[in-house]
Amino acid sequence: MSKVLILPGLFGSGEGHWQHYWLQDQPDCRLVDQEDWDHPNLQDWMTKLDAALEAAGEAYVVAHSLGCLLAARLAGRPTAQRVKGALLVAPCDLSATEALHAGHISFGTMPTEALPFPSMTIGSLNDIYMTLDRLTLFGRLWKSDLRNIGLAGHINVASGFGRWPSGYGLLETLKARARRRRPRDTMPAAGATV
Repeated sequence: MSKVLILPGLFGSGEGHWQHYWLQDQPDCRLVDQEDWDHPNLQDWMTKLDAALEAAGEAYVVAHSLGCLLAARLAGRPTAQRVKGALLVAPCDLSATEALHAGHISFGTMPTEALPFPSMTIGSLNDIYMTLDRLTLFGRLWKSDLRNIGLAGHINVASGFGRWPSGYGLLETLKARARRRRPRDTMPAAGATV
């Protein structure tokens, strides 16, 4: 069974949040715990994520909000090769997040590199942290399969998402896609016949 690393966003995913339930319900899920959930620092958070991926060997990543941007920052890092796939739920736009939570965040700029692993980005029509236009833009930049689940807010407790069992189905879809993906070193050279 593949490990699943849970990456919460700003303030963590406390009691009642779907990530909290996933950690309880799924024996393969592990929290990438951060020392300071209230004042996220990209370098500090990335150090914890790199260490968790090293310890896991390889894993799926299930991220929410600012955790999605952390996962997207793996592009170009050696530990990205350990990610089998990433479920990016309600990514936040840094400008909107900084406006809503001034003084809390030190996360640089929005990541724009294509992700080197299969990914699925889940968003909504009415997320105050990321407009649909921006969600579409970053989904394309990240080369991520984009899913709009309607009027779902920030896909958190405040918007009615507790246990969120349908999220498990999205993760299984991502896992199936990752299993079908052929490793680069076994792909035929350009122009070769198969």
